[in-house]
Amino acid sequence: MPLAPSLPDLAAARAALAMADPRLARADAAVPPFAWRLRPGGFEGLFRMIVEQQVSVSAAAAIWARTVAGLGDAVTPEAVLARDVETLRSFGLSGQKARYGHEIARAQVEGRIDFDHLERLGDAEAVAALTAIKGVGRWTAETFLMFCEGRPDVFPGGDVALQEAMRWADGLDARPTEKAAYLRAEAWRPHRGVAAHLLWGWYGMVRRGETAVEAAPPQAVERRARDGRRQAT
Repeated sequence: MPLAPSLPDLAAARAALAMADPRLARADAAVPPFAWRLRPGGFEGLFRMIVEQQVSVSAAAAIWARTVAGLGDAVTPEAVLARDVETLRSFGLSGQKARYGHEIARAQVEGRIDFDHLERLGDAEAVAALTAIKGVGRWTAETFLMFCEGRPDVFPGGDVALQEAMRWADGLDARPTEKAAYLRAEAWRPHRGVAAHLLWGWYGMVRRGETAVEAAPPQAVERRARDGRRQAT
């Protein structure tokens, strides 16, 4: 059973990140404590990620609820394969998402993916196993490993919101490319997943008008640094 990093673990990781990277400390100074976003995993978790992609939060919740009901409250590979593409589309899925659902279901039924074994693979190996399934891209694989398996050092560099928050942190004129985002995140090992949660939190706060992008007051950054030094001793 995957376990998310605990609140003390997250606090210690944030302190380490803020001490190691003053630019990330700006986000750390703005974002209050947060819990790890852990979601159900396995086949259901991956299928749900596909279903909910590229739609609003409210639309995703509604489509998923119709999908669960349409499958008879049994979100299993067998239940998905028992419905043809048109039936899955009637739940609100696009034709492409319905076909990808079949691909994931067949991968498990045929033994090409074993979600129990996946938990025992390293991050890179797990990403490779997931992306071998048609319809599962790198971003989907990485966010699945973060949210459904609680892996603390996975960073989805292709995420546009993360790229925008990185632009703010580093004072860039344009968002970093996916490749540049992955390279930049190397400095945050072994807490890249925590850095992602922190940047997502900052991005959301800025978009909601709860904080501004300008540099955090020096005293706030210094306070975070002092807290981090105390936790490290």
